[in-house]
Amino acid sequence: MKYRITKALLLLSLFIVSGLVMAQTPPPEPMCSIQGVITSEGNPLPFATITINNTTLGAASDIQGEFGFGYIPEGEFIVKAQAMGYKPSEQLVTFKNGVVSNIDFELETDVLGLEQVVVTADRNEKKRKDASTIVNTLTPKLLENTQAISIAEGLNYVPGLRLENNCQNCGFTQVRMNGLDGAHSQVLINNRAVFSNLAGVYGLELIPSSMIERIEVVRGGGSALYGSNAVAGTINLITKDPMSNSYDLTTQYNSVGLGGDGQAQGDYSVNMNTTIVSDDKRTGLALYGFYRDKDPYDANDDGFSEIAQIENLTMGARLYHRIDYRNKVTLDFMRINEERRGGNMFDSPHHEADISEAVDHKITTVAATYERFIGTGSMWSVYGSTQNVDRASYYGAEQSLQDYGQTDGLTYNVGTQFKTDFGKNSLVTGIELVHDDMFDQKLGYPDYSNPLPDGGFEHVPNTTITDQNKNVYGVFAQYDRQIGPVKASLGGRFDRYEITDLDHKEGNNDGNVFSPRVNLLWDVMPALQWRVSYSQGYRAPQVFDEDLHIETSGSRKVVYANDPNLKQETSHSYMTSFDFNHRFGVWNVGLLVEGFYTNLDDAFSKSPEFDEETGITTYVRSNTEDGAVVKGVNLELTATPNEKIYLRAGYTTQSSEYGEAVELGESDFLRTPNDYGFFSLDYNPTSKLTLIASGTYTGKMKIAYYGSELLPGETPIVIGDEDPGVIRTTPTFFDLGLKAEYDLKIGGLPIKAFAGVKNIFNSYQDDFDSGIDRDPAYVYGPTNPRTIYAGLKLSNVFGH
Repeated sequence: MKYRITKALLLLSLFIVSGLVMAQTPPPEPMCSIQGVITSEGNPLPFATITINNTTLGAASDIQGEFGFGYIPEGEFIVKAQAMGYKPSEQLVTFKNGVVSNIDFELETDVLGLEQVVVTADRNEKKRKDASTIVNTLTPKLLENTQAISIAEGLNYVPGLRLENNCQNCGFTQVRMNGLDGAHSQVLINNRAVFSNLAGVYGLELIPSSMIERIEVVRGGGSALYGSNAVAGTINLITKDPMSNSYDLTTQYNSVGLGGDGQAQGDYSVNMNTTIVSDDKRTGLALYGFYRDKDPYDANDDGFSEIAQIENLTMGARLYHRIDYRNKVTLDFMRINEERRGGNMFDSPHHEADISEAVDHKITTVAATYERFIGTGSMWSVYGSTQNVDRASYYGAEQSLQDYGQTDGLTYNVGTQFKTDFGKNSLVTGIELVHDDMFDQKLGYPDYSNPLPDGGFEHVPNTTITDQNKNVYGVFAQYDRQIGPVKASLGGRFDRYEITDLDHKEGNNDGNVFSPRVNLLWDVMPALQWRVSYSQGYRAPQVFDEDLHIETSGSRKVVYANDPNLKQETSHSYMTSFDFNHRFGVWNVGLLVEGFYTNLDDAFSKSPEFDEETGITTYVRSNTEDGAVVKGVNLELTATPNEKIYLRAGYTTQSSEYGEAVELGESDFLRTPNDYGFFSLDYNPTSKLTLIASGTYTGKMKIAYYGSELLPGETPIVIGDEDPGVIRTTPTFFDLGLKAEYDLKIGGLPIKAFAGVKNIFNSYQDDFDSGIDRDPAYVYGPTNPRTIYAGLKLSNVFGH
């Protein structure tokens, strides 16, 4: 593993150095500078960013809205000012040697976010309204309003997305998008697919909200740009770029389960980030940290947890340096240490508990990017990133010694990209390599049932479960053309994937895949846009993140495996949307109606097979001959009459169905409701007080139950070698939360005090399976019961 890490780092360094060597000869030392003030409605606008197009140069305004920086070359450039919630403003400026250019900006509010710059639509910066695909953005403000401690919790507030808990023991969660499970979505960090399959098991719940500038979500097939697994869509985590000197520290305490059947438990967290920028604005550093200590929660008072115990410590940094006005280098680092455990007897070793599901993650991520601006509208970048995962685990019951495990994973992504704008045309193209190494083994143990003649015991050695590596070599391109009110986008990606099973060999697989996509954007009128698209995606036949999670109880143990004849899954995604944004009197209203239809050829499905000798149930992933179809409609409403009130709501109605019966005779996707939604309402009665209401709705869904506590009239379904079980339909849930924030100063320090309650009505599952023989996968609905919280935030950013 150490050799693999060294190899990845050397390869990453090679790409960066090659970029620096190949860069064009730097221009003469620039001697011009700029200064000015940014305002909105006559008031100073702090922390707005000022950039000069086609250069690396930029800065942020201070508390008084003032800005200034130098090292600008002579010539004519477009200077742009922008801030979250405001329309960008541009001015053409002629810079002269030795002259300070005084330029002021007045920004208009952009309450509907149409002018916001996004990058996930086509790997290129552009305004949201100009993107040929719909891009939803989650800002730190929304994460803060909904009191999302981790990124995963905040994704409930995006149309078509829903967070669910899949395990009563360890709290394994996933984000479903447009009815498809988490493995169908590609998670990116700064546009890079470095989030490994191994890290994806608990994935987005590990990442703190403090490191994020915004989250961009694109629904629909994204394999044409981002490769394998981007079938349902992409979730792109954009980290904070240090542009000003700022700090932010938040601490809060949650009482989970207050007033419920179980005893309330604590959940304490601390979030911090700070940014530092050099006086010449050429170097910036962002530091962030997160600590969480969460106690296990027992909802039905049976002595076994329904919510896992978690301790998480995350630290990270982002550093950039502008070599000159054309060249920039950015470095990222993140380290996550997380321990989680579910079951009972938390003060005892795992093998002394009746049930223990536990994982200890140590995840290290390093990334580097070199950017070179060329001419007046082009940029070339070289990038590399790597993620190493060290995971110790235990999934066992009834004092088992044989269920300790160790998993090591290494993922790296290296590539180069070129993008250019020329007239009404733009082009993005690039090549990249994604490598994923995974080695999973069960650790050896003394077998006390086999004593040796000398008085000792037989020792069972380590057993390899998975030793797999995957290489994906990709070439991609997208061309955009503006033709009057219509914008056409044509893109495609060719991937060569090679999956090698280093242990059993029967898992070896390879293939060539071309993933096209076509998008049309028509500005029907100033207030109405129509989009239509077709895209193709795929998932390679590999070991996936959920395969490394094992459900455990005294009576049932569940593992996952691939069918030896498993083929790649291919998707055909069709989407159309109407995006309407208009001002009616004092009301600014935005309404999005989006239809989606996805056909999955050779769709992956999992059927349980029970082995009477071992007592283990194996969910075997295979291809369904008749595929699957997912279709539905997403709705999103944004409305605001003034700066004091802001409403955002979303609703999804859909169906997800295999072409044949899969589990327990069901063809419907299990755990997938036919309708779900959310809302968030902000009200600012005064400049210092904010009142927030938010909530999520979850409709009925079908779920499998394999426990022994059958309801009257229920008869277990027995099909072949499958475990006997029943299909149940869950009730609907409405999780309502209220929050209040107040800005104050103590000793001159700006402080925000906040308090609130999540899930006020305790709309929470009330029929958890109980005892050592429970079915731990029988869990559904909101991820948390009623929770009371309070905290403080210290920052020099809010209130401006």
